[in-house]
Amino acid sequence: MSQNKTLLITGGTGSFGNAVLNRFINTDHFSEIRVFSRDEKKQDDLRKRLNNPKVKFYLGDVRDMRSVDVVMRGVDYVFHAAALKQVPSCEFFPMQAVRTNVLGTENVLDSAIQNGVQRLVVLSTDKAVYPINAMGISKAMMEKVMIAKSRNSDTTLLCGTRYGNVMASRGSVIPLFIQQIKENKPITITDPEMTRFMMTLEDAVDLVLYAFENAKPGDMFVQKAPAATIDTLAKALKELYNADNEIKYIGTRHGEKLFESLVNREDMMKARDLEDYYRIPADNRDLNYDLYFSKGEGKISMADEYTSHNTHRLNVEGMKELLLKLPMIRKDIPGDMEAI
Repeated sequence: MSQNKTLLITGGTGSFGNAVLNRFINTDHFSEIRVFSRDEKKQDDLRKRLNNPKVKFYLGDVRDMRSVDVVMRGVDYVFHAAALKQVPSCEFFPMQAVRTNVLGTENVLDSAIQNGVQRLVVLSTDKAVYPINAMGISKAMMEKVMIAKSRNSDTTLLCGTRYGNVMASRGSVIPLFIQQIKENKPITITDPEMTRFMMTLEDAVDLVLYAFENAKPGDMFVQKAPAATIDTLAKALKELYNADNEIKYIGTRHGEKLFESLVNREDMMKARDLEDYYRIPADNRDLNYDLYFSKGEGKISMADEYTSHNTHRLNVEGMKELLLKLPMIRKDIPGDMEAI
């Protein structure tokens, strides 16, 4: 990244967009940061909070190619975060997930290529790996669309990131648990043995920046992250808030996995281990069907996927330490943080 460049964040009023703005608004990395989203209320709130002429707001929807083309003119870099992310709502309205996550992404990619954008990073999710719900399926297709277009893009470098549960992001379980604790209600857990990757928003931004700086066309990047059971998370929050709320087990919700996978077995076979990250190069085979039907790949059966069940597992103390990195937790917990 260099000065006098323009960054576009699609879905820029969401949790990720806010984290990127907080990271760069007071630096000289970009001369202009464009926030593109469809929610005028969130845009107005963010505009008033930032009050910074460097940040420009564009109202539109990734489904509408005309609005995408307008915001893309003169852009150097794109972080594509716009998406429908809620598992239940996508499950009941799967075509809405397709229109935003797949067709909307295609609009963003096509417009970026046509307008000479230098680099574009799409944000995906662990739910795209072995997907069992509509949201994950739409995100898996989004990844395939990016990889396919990267093969024929000579001017715009297209790449992606895939990350798991972002702690305290909009719609995640941590704000729900905190609300239940404060209202002295039972903490509702679907399955105590269910595991989830644990990443902060700062980790998510770091991952996108790492991909931005190191990617080759079609690459997917995954950050190695610790995981915890939902039961451990609830107990850690109870201890931090000195609460005695009952923990109530309500059973697995529709479309919910017992554990999450960040890299499947097939991708692990070709993934490059970069210490803190995995780099998954694009599958650039041509349409020679012998490679699909006549010639197998023995290494796949020996590979193991990377999941929240086999990564580093946090205990209650480790979970508390990670939770204390969250601003929403720090403002609630009085006293010396080092003593907790």
